[in-house]
Amino acid sequence: MKSLRLIFVIVAVFLVACATTGPGGKKSLIIIPTSQEVAIGLGVVEELKQTEKVLVDTVWQNYLNEVGQKIVKVCDRQDIEYHFTVIESEQVNAFALPGGFVYFYTGLLREMENEAEMAMVLSHEISHIVARHGVKRLQAAMGVSMAYELVFGGEEAGKALDLAINLGLTLIFSEYSRDNEREADFYGMHYLVKAGYDPHKGLGMFEKLAAMGGSEPNDVFEKLSSSHPATQERIQNTKTQITQMGMLPSNLRVGTDKYTEMLRRLPPKATSSAK
Repeated sequence: MKSLRLIFVIVAVFLVACATTGPGGKKSLIIIPTSQEVAIGLGVVEELKQTEKVLVDTVWQNYLNEVGQKIVKVCDRQDIEYHFTVIESEQVNAFALPGGFVYFYTGLLREMENEAEMAMVLSHEISHIVARHGVKRLQAAMGVSMAYELVFGGEEAGKALDLAINLGLTLIFSEYSRDNEREADFYGMHYLVKAGYDPHKGLGMFEKLAAMGGSEPNDVFEKLSSSHPATQERIQNTKTQITQMGMLPSNLRVGTDKYTEMLRRLPPKATSSAK
């Protein structure tokens, strides 16, 4: 059995091409193929439909998608379609699924003041997908045997896919590693500016979230605590990255008026979270 598993790993290395997982053509070995990654994402989406309330406002859904696609256009992963969805909930959160699915809660949207802040978080979430952070976590959590079934379509391929979907649901609200978050921060800032948004205004969202505090895990910025060393370190790293960019174009978008208009469309704030 150990020999077979070793053979599987060796074969996978040669059969699966190194994937682009970041700006500048950075490559990583990803065992789970894109087709299966998308299938896993779709499976998680179907499960989320049972527990989450999608905001019934096509104007808001189109707006989030419009801004998201601007960032997608300049990101380093173009082999999948990206989907953006607003969930009606007072949670202050956003998350990304394998396969190109990004979700925003209305609770987070209410905390923002301009389009650049929304674009900043979108860039961060898209960067998790570009870097395949979710896929890497799934590969590690599934183990060699089940990953083999998923990749090569063995007798238990269906069982392996179900396991991957269940793991995907579990991992949505678990924290990424600090390295993963640093990477998503770095890529996100890179894409934000390429998409034409003001990084100084975008950074205001992360500073605001950190100042809010809180104890619930949050993919946007780990645990939102102003005293959390990792949070403050990441904010400082982002400020340094902006400085290193040098002179930025003078016409970078902020989008305060448009965003203020969109905020008025959100439904009345609920007295308690929907979850």
